[in-house]
Amino acid sequence: MVRLAAFLATLASPAAAADCRLALVLALDVSSSVDPAEDALQRGGLATALISPQVEAAVFASPLPIAVAVYEWSGRYNQDLIADWRMLRSRGDLLDLARTIGTSTRSESEFPTAMGYALGYGAGLFATAPDCLFRTLDMAGDGENNEGFPPETAYREFPFADVVVNGLVVNGADFEAEVTLIDYYRTQVLHGPGAFLEVAQGFDDYERAMVRKLVREMTPRAIGLAPITQRKSPG
Repeated sequence: MVRLAAFLATLASPAAAADCRLALVLALDVSSSVDPAEDALQRGGLATALISPQVEAAVFASPLPIAVAVYEWSGRYNQDLIADWRMLRSRGDLLDLARTIGTSTRSESEFPTAMGYALGYGAGLFATAPDCLFRTLDMAGDGENNEGFPPETAYREFPFADVVVNGLVVNGADFEAEVTLIDYYRTQVLHGPGAFLEVAQGFDDYERAMVRKLVREMTPRAIGLAPITQRKSPG
């Protein structure tokens, strides 16, 4: 509610204290379970989603801009920055970010899924972020943590007190694995007030799911958000 009050105050006053309304970190899974064709679909899907009419409208729905950083992750020590913090003040800025992502090349392909380390890296990016009213980390992936410490440890050991972590699950063909992964994200990955999950039905559906998630994250907040119950199975 304190951040909401600050946001509403910026709408009434031309002298906004914050540089932007949202600092958004986008994290792409490039672990060994993601093959080259799937990586191309997620990289291209994110780039195309960013310049979709729905997302563009959400980005520029407020006078206060959005700041975005993008990285890819896999093993314990395998995180790579795709796009450092940049402020989206114009359509040109948005097109440039999409171009940077769409033309980027994968840094790793043979490492496991170290989600705790990936979250820790994402938390570190906020140390250099612009001064924004809200902070969100967008964690996308097609598998559970299988190396290093789990998300729960990352949330305890890294500065996540004012960071919301949303998730995008990429479903596989196996129904049982699909249900397990969705439950894992809901109970172990989502973090903070109002955190939510989007589901892509395979990498072919990545762009559609990403559009839905970005619109929800980037649309200016008008009401307070109730905190979710973390790391407990939904009733």
